[in-house]
Amino acid sequence: MSSAPTGDRPGYLIKRAQQALNQTCTDRLRPLELSMSQYAVLRALDDHPGASSAELARITFVTRQSLRDVLGGLQSAGLVAVAEQAPSGRARPVTLTPTGRARLDAAEDLITQVEAQMLGTLSADQRRYLAELLRTCVGNLT
Repeated sequence: MSSAPTGDRPGYLIKRAQQALNQTCTDRLRPLELSMSQYAVLRALDDHPGASSAELARITFVTRQSLRDVLGGLQSAGLVAVAEQAPSGRARPVTLTPTGRARLDAAEDLITQVEAQMLGTLSADQRRYLAELLRTCVGNLT
């Protein structure tokens, strides 16, 4: 049985779409002096205020070491604050600063534009169906 050419395989197409999305977002975020990893951490903090660095690493799909580097850059830029002490245990909460909130808001506008460009020719029904199919694919593998 012959398999589909590489360019027609779903896994390959998902990876190509992810890379194209990542590159376009990276290009658009550059004027804000944000990387995609930094944006992902700011976005995660908006969704999970006060998350620990371990939680942020899990949410953003990076290693703790990578997250430590990203957080260091965000902290140096004044976009996040890490608590001096943990309220309990060792996990110190991380929060967005007002500057971080403003930068995230600007980044959200850019990312929304990129997503709209990516989905541009799809109808609302196709967009919903695509999201449903991708959720199903993720569920099948987890």
